[in-house]
Amino acid sequence: MADDQEKTEEPTAKKLEDARAEGNVPKSQDISGVLILVVAILALWMMFSFIAEHLLKLVRYYFSLMNHPLEKTNLIDIAFVTFKEFLIMVLPITIIIAVAGVAGTVAQIGFNFTTKPLTPNFSKLDPIAGLKNMLSFQKVLESLKITFKSFTALGVGFLFFWSFTKELPTVALFGLWAQMDWFKEKAIILAAVMLVILFVFAVIDLVITRKHYFDKLKMSMQEIKDEFKSMEGDPHIKAKIRQIQMQAARKRMMSSVPTADVVITNPTHYAVAIKYDETKHNAPVVVAKGVDNIAIQIKKIARENGVHVVQNPPLARSLYKEVEIDHPIPDMLFTAVAEVLAYVYKMGKKRKG
Repeated sequence: MADDQEKTEEPTAKKLEDARAEGNVPKSQDISGVLILVVAILALWMMFSFIAEHLLKLVRYYFSLMNHPLEKTNLIDIAFVTFKEFLIMVLPITIIIAVAGVAGTVAQIGFNFTTKPLTPNFSKLDPIAGLKNMLSFQKVLESLKITFKSFTALGVGFLFFWSFTKELPTVALFGLWAQMDWFKEKAIILAAVMLVILFVFAVIDLVITRKHYFDKLKMSMQEIKDEFKSMEGDPHIKAKIRQIQMQAARKRMMSSVPTADVVITNPTHYAVAIKYDETKHNAPVVVAKGVDNIAIQIKKIARENGVHVVQNPPLARSLYKEVEIDHPIPDMLFTAVAEVLAYVYKMGKKRKG
């Protein structure tokens, strides 16, 4: 019994589905963060000229006000123009970053909309439980990981930045646009170096996050048994099982058609495949039957495999209604079926001759 309680089994599909419904998904914040940074840097690089143009426009506007007194109306106008220009520069990048954040989450876990995490949970207001959670080993480990990652990225970034500062005396002699191009080039290099470091940490974090997630959802044998028992009563599960069983039975039935002696048809709506093996049965046996599309498939398979197809509407309807698959025909239909089989055997001998 103790062994059954050990959570050694991988989580079932239902367990994973229930976890997703609760909002519990293996999402790495680092992966989303790196994607957002990459998109933000690309957006800044592509919009650099656009942003620089609006910054210069704003600077020219400020210089144009140097000989004007700072009155209330002027201050309102300055605030409005400044807000408008910054909004024009920042809003496109903000929208792009928001889309990137959503895309980063969807790429990891797919689309998963749930309001469960928004449901009020008053147990989270317990200060003792909150304090224990803050001082847990997992939180301490998470803090150390963030600290190490930050210091590594900043340390390497500072080394590159320090090497760039040695060029500042020369850059000071450049024109304004040349200085901005230099700044743009060095910013891209610095961002690329830090992104590579953060990407390595993000991949490691993703592997650890997914492993921890699936380990946490592991189940015991008893839990799997209990879940299976609860699912047996689910009407949707029962319907699915019946559907699978019907598909398997239909496939098995179709595989018996090539072995039949004759297929008796309506000819459009019914088709019944008959086989007679005197060594096994005292009477012919129905090996397959169907209506409409299934009847068409039976006749098609029969013709492809050289099985005789005979049109006899009354007999086809009677066989379909009265005889189940793998059951012998009843006495009242024996004579009619025997006549059909005799005709088929006769035609078969003629073909061989």
